Amino acid sequence: MKKRIAIVSNVSWNLYNFRLSLMKAMQKEGYEVIAIASHDEYSQKIIDAGFEFHDIKINAQGVNPFEDMKTMLHFYKLFKKISPDYICQYTIKPNIYGSFAAKMLNIKTINNIAGLGNLFVKETPVTKVAKFLYKISQLNVDRVFFQNRDDFAFFIHQGIVKPAKCDILPGSGVDTKRFRPRKKEKRSKIRFLHISRMIWEKGVGEYIEAARLIKSKYPNVEFCLLGFLDVENPGAISREQMNQWVEEGVINYLGVSDKVDEVIATADCVILPSYYREGTPKTLLESASSAKPIITTDNVGCRDVVDHGVNGYLCEPRSAEDLAEKIEMFMHLTPYEREEMGMKSRMKVKREFDEKIVINKYLKALEEVTTFSRTRVSNQNFNKHVAVSITR
Repeated sequence: MKKRIAIVSNVSWNLYNFRLSLMKAMQKEGYEVIAIASHDEYSQKIIDAGFEFHDIKINAQGVNPFEDMKTMLHFYKLFKKISPDYICQYTIKPNIYGSFAAKMLNIKTINNIAGLGNLFVKETPVTKVAKFLYKISQLNVDRVFFQNRDDFAFFIHQGIVKPAKCDILPGSGVDTKRFRPRKKEKRSKIRFLHISRMIWEKGVGEYIEAARLIKSKYPNVEFCLLGFLDVENPGAISREQMNQWVEEGVINYLGVSDKVDEVIATADCVILPSYYREGTPKTLLESASSAKPIITTDNVGCRDVVDHGVNGYLCEPRSAEDLAEKIEMFMHLTPYEREEMGMKSRMKVKREFDEKIVINKYLKALEEVTTFSRTRVSNQNFNKHVAVSITR
């Protein structure tokens, strides 16, 4: 009988864009894979890809404790109904409330701390509550994966998790076959591309200001933005604000696309000046795999993708001036030097961030969790046998 694995995230978009390769690999290994997330336009795509799907209501940005208790109850009822053998979870609310529910049902659980988001950018009362909930919810989790060294060290230092049950993944990994070098159309302008959800913490404001500084000096340059507008986030950038920037002529807004690899192919350099508490940004991995030079911040998660001066540049977080300086440094490179920098991005990703590394670690973790569980049961039975023998 096939073992059942539930893959859980806050939204279907996340599962489809970041976890689909892992889900297919698990399916290929003989597991029955079930997707659980809030319903959106990507839910049907998950079903079309051959997976059972269950909707669960999660307010990713909400801090209402009564609403979160309802979320935990929904997890409990759903887990009890579908009866998975394993649960693999992503994003903060599944990691916390899904883990509580899994513990009550004695389901083996693997969590992935895929960045800590804007909640951990600065210390607030809500941050303290989140730390406490993480600490008690992870006590009985079987494995915790982190996507960068900084988050791993933070959780260990804060005493939230024990090192023995933790491991570090190279982000979400990247499909190096899909995201590969492509021929680029010849243009008179150098094109820079920023890809993210449109929230301020992703450094969009700094990108805009740097674009103003560069465009005031160089006419042969173009700055583009790709990503969701009006997202459910306190730092969301409005459509009105975006329209103002477009009308000003400082940037081109490209909207959203399911063919991100084709959009990346049009860029000369990809920029992410994030001061968000990232995991390892998927967009940077995909861009580097596509042989693009990267400019990003010397910030958690981001810095892991760039060797400064080798495959890109690191700039100071929240500094449009330093970002503009790094952009100018890139512009002064020769076409050959830019191409070399891009190929070194590709080499780094293939060496350190290929999704096969992530998939293999998950498959190994599933085996270890199962083996440990069997050993524990065997030891418990042995101890009972010894206890009975002694009493006799």
